[in-house]
Amino acid sequence: MSRSRREFLTAAGASGAALLAGCQAEPVDQETPTPTATEADGAGTTAGSPTPSGADTLVVATYPPFVNAPSTSPGAWLKRRFEEQFDATLVYQTPESELNYYLERAIQGVEFEADVYVGLNTGQLIDADDRRGEGQFTDPLFAEAGDVEGMDRLRDGLQFDPRNRAVPFDTGYISLVWNATMDGGEFVAPETFEALTESEYEGDLIAQNPASSSTGEAFMLHTIKEYGPDGFLDYWDRLQANGVTVLGNWTDSYTAYTNEEAPMVVSYSTDQVFAAAEDQDLQKHQIRFLNDQAYANPEGMARFADTDAPGLAGEFMSFMLQPEIQAGIAQRNVAFPAIQDAPLPEDYSRYAQEPPEPVTFTYDELQGNVDEWTDQWARRFAGG
Repeated sequence: MSRSRREFLTAAGASGAALLAGCQAEPVDQETPTPTATEADGAGTTAGSPTPSGADTLVVATYPPFVNAPSTSPGAWLKRRFEEQFDATLVYQTPESELNYYLERAIQGVEFEADVYVGLNTGQLIDADDRRGEGQFTDPLFAEAGDVEGMDRLRDGLQFDPRNRAVPFDTGYISLVWNATMDGGEFVAPETFEALTESEYEGDLIAQNPASSSTGEAFMLHTIKEYGPDGFLDYWDRLQANGVTVLGNWTDSYTAYTNEEAPMVVSYSTDQVFAAAEDQDLQKHQIRFLNDQAYANPEGMARFADTDAPGLAGEFMSFMLQPEIQAGIAQRNVAFPAIQDAPLPEDYSRYAQEPPEPVTFTYDELQGNVDEWTDQWARRFAGG
């Protein structure tokens, strides 16, 4: 795959965005590759602007809410801070279909301009690796990270790429969020997966479809951690029998939850960060770690293999791990920093709750399995 840098089309149309950032902005569930490029300025996002050209321009691809979330997002702030430090211009691309947009172009042999992808998770990286060999997609999509300053300060357990291409820049934990004002103020969320299936909690949970939502997939994977590949569908049978509501994405689920259609929703353990900032009633934003656990969902960044600005891309990745930048990303993306020494406000840990026991599957454990597990779930519960 080869491409002529700095000569790509911009297209009108701001991307979809998360309704709220009460949680880490979840990649919007989109399927259709759309050649949409957006450029964030200090005030927000402008779609269809001419793209700056020149070797001092860095094109950063990411998911739309990283730039466009209406409540808060780190994109515009990061752009300003990067351009203050480096004699360069940062331009965002936020295609609706996220990483799949670049995979499809690689398969079709179509050039693209992005230098770095921000917001990569384990499943997406596996998908990129598994699809290599389709069409004209023969060369690796991402390069090894190389010497990125700050990697020695990464928190334990966040590195998810065994080939050292993706570098984590933040993480979230999938948990239950529950409303203590429901049932006349008597509602209390269960403490275990088993209790969640008891009749006392019939109809009380809103979850997401694992096939179309990253939070839904993470919750399904957590149930596989708990019950194993041979037992998780039986557990979901019991959840179904107990009236769980499964919606297509996090935004729809969280909207239903805030409308008090149910007292519990699968979401993020940072929920209270945004709620506190918006002066909302924290009794409606309680966090529950089932079995004292939560599924870790780190986000990474990786340099596209054929970027013609590898040096600037590497500087950007080191920039993203600077302590002050890490603190800014965490607060704006309502997540946890990837490094140990980010200078967060004193009260941040009061609202951003970490589970006693984070759990996750490794790249090797997921490769070859996650698609099958998701298909099994879809065939049983979504008619897939």
